[in-house]
Formats: sequence, C-alpha cells, structure tokens
Amino acid sequence: MQLNKNRYSLGGVDLLETAQKFGTPLYIYDAETIKRQYDKLIVAFPEVKLKLKYACKALNNINIIKYLKSLGSGLDTVSIEEVEIGLKAGYEPSDILYTPNCVAFSEIKKAVEYGVTINIDNMSILEQFGHEYGNTVPCCIRLNPHIMAGGNSHISVGHIDSKFGISIYQVPLIKRIVNNHKIKVTGLHMHTGSDILDADVFLRGADLLFEAAQNFTDLEYMDFGSGFKVSYKEGDITTDINKIGKKITANFKKLTKHYGRELELWFEPGKFLVSESGVLLVQANVVKQTLSTVFVGVNSGQNHLLRPKMYDAYHNIINISNTKGSKRIYSVVGYICETDTLGYDRKLNEVKEGDILAILNAGAYGFTMSSNYNSRTRPAEVMIINGEAKLIRERETLEDQLKHQIDIGL
Repeated sequence: MQLNKNRYSLGGVDLLETAQKFGTPLYIYDAETIKRQYDKLIVAFPEVKLKLKYACKALNNINIIKYLKSLGSGLDTVSIEEVEIGLKAGYEPSDILYTPNCVAFSEIKKAVEYGVTINIDNMSILEQFGHEYGNTVPCCIRLNPHIMAGGNSHISVGHIDSKFGISIYQVPLIKRIVNNHKIKVTGLHMHTGSDILDADVFLRGADLLFEAAQNFTDLEYMDFGSGFKVSYKEGDITTDINKIGKKITANFKKLTKHYGRELELWFEPGKFLVSESGVLLVQANVVKQTLSTVFVGVNSGQNHLLRPKMYDAYHNIINISNTKGSKRIYSVVGYICETDTLGYDRKLNEVKEGDILAILNAGAYGFTMSSNYNSRTRPAEVMIINGEAKLIRERETLEDQLKHQIDIGL
C-alpha cells in the first residue's frame, strides 16, 4: 500500500474509492505484488531446474489461480476439489500436485483418473496404491523429517507427533513396499511447517531428503514444500530466501551429480506469494469506550479473517479515512458473538464511526478460511491488475446461504 497526498492506494488504485464502489467488507488483491513475490523465488534458485507449485489453499479464487498459471506456476492441491478447480483454470494435469491427508482411497483413485501427480503420505495408502496400480502410475512420497518448525503449533507439520508424512526412519519399510509392488517413485516431498524463520530448518530437511534419495532409482524431482515467512509488521524477521536459495542450489547440484542425472527442484509457496498482495477493507460501525479500553467495532470479524483468533496472528491495521489525525490506542473487534479481536491495543489515527480501516497481509488464508458463522455473508473479492480494480467474486447474499437448505414444511 502506498500513501500519496493523504490517500492510500494499492496497485495504483485508490482504496477509499474502491471501498465506495464495491462496498465493505472487501478483499482486494494486487497482481503486481504476487508477481514480485513469484519473481523473488525464481531469482533465488539459479542454476537448477526449478518448478513452483502454487499452494492454492492459501487463496483459491480461480482468477488468482489463472494469474499464477500465466506467470509459469504449477499448482499444489490438497483436495480433489482443488484439483478440479485447477483443471477448470486450465492447468495441465501434469502441472498439478495432489497431496491429500487422511482421505479415502476412492479420492486418490479419482485423482489418478484426472492424471495429476499423486503425493502419498501414509504407509497404508502406499500399500493400497501399489496393489491397485503397481508400476503403471508413478507417485511421490511425502516424508516426515521430524523437524519442529513453524510459527504456530497448528502449522508445524514436520515433527514426530504430526499426522503428516511417513517417518524418515521408515524409509527401509517404504523401500520394501515399493520393491514388492514395483511402484515407480518419481519424487520425494518434505514440508516442515509455515512461517519458518530459520533458514537452517530447510537445509537440515534437505540433507535428510538427499540421503533418502539414494534409496530410489526413478526420481525425477524433489519437493521441499514451503513455509517461507513473510513480514506482518515493521521489523519482522523473514525467511532469508537468497540464503536458502544459494545453499540448497549448491547442495542440490552435488546431489544430482552423485545421483547420476539432473533432477527438478520443486517448491510449493502459498502465503509467500499472495499474503502481502491482500488487503481487507472494513468499516467502523461503532467506537465504544469502556473503563479500560476503546473499541472500534467493524463490519467484519473472525468469520472473514480467522487468523488472529485461530493463530494469534498479527495483521497491521490502518485508518485510511484519516491519515493525519492524532494517534489513539484502540482494540479493533468484529461483529461476531464472541471475542473476535482483530487487533489489540493498536495505535491508529483517530477513528470515527464510518471510517474505513485496512487490514494488511490478508491475501493468504483470509477468504479461504471464511465462514457463515452467525449467518453473516462473506465479502466480495476484487483483483487489481494493470491498474484496474476488477470484481472477481460477488458479495454473498442470504439467499446464497439458504440455496441448499430444504424447507420440509414445518
């Protein structure tokens, strides 16, 4: 977001005008920010065959998915529905990675029918897959490196007590199953978590994956997942992409030389690509002073942005209606029948009822985790591309919520 002549803009588009045009609450995504983040990753991993698979669980509007395809990205999916959205967006099946968890084998069979790349993270499923397909359908195997990493326990997925992946210590058993069923393993996968600060986490995981690679003869790629941390507030430490890029590139080149052929290096960025592109615009409904706190109650809440409630996540908040007013301390809260605080004790330019507030870094896991809690409707979505704000999702209505309910005549 940029401030020029006391007006905030995103991607060259005035935010107050956009709020007036489309209403609030409103999600806005800037295409140029997504491209900037995409290009950062491409530049950080030179001299290797790099493939990026956008983790569309972060933001699954089909226009965003199509835009990332136009940049050259593949797609990382975690459900058959995401696979189907990717196919509708025009991705080739070979460009879609499907990494489910705790799904029925029937869903995996459906993904095989679609022709996407299957990533298996369960020994039982691996055996069923081998029995069903033998060497006729290649697959990737997700390994759990037993590394505790991530900004919150809910998003740390590579530790010993995680439901994700097959233990790195079970590689000998994996190998026996693979050999018995003649499964063609073309890739190895690892994902330790999200919001990872320590670049060495990736490097430790890479070493484990490199070591495991020696047990499989048909590898074509190695997938290091993602988890790169972005900045949510001033002074935030972020993942050093260039440091990771240089070190993993050097190690990867050594591995491929030892392995005997060049392999592709895959990553699955989600939040890294879209988080900073997104802003959630909300309107101040009330300014309420109690004995200890001044609350700003807005026309949104945990039903639209769950991250502060679920992950104790910090999102910077700016009063874009008043860029010069005196600073005051507020707690910004939602209109849900719970304590759905979006930001505690925030220093904002004085807020008046009717002002528009911008909640930053709302591009990832905002709309995709939204709900109809309290029967509230979900916001519209707008994408800024080539300096123009385009509506990419209509605002939900009550009729949308009632559409699939059946009146049984009570």
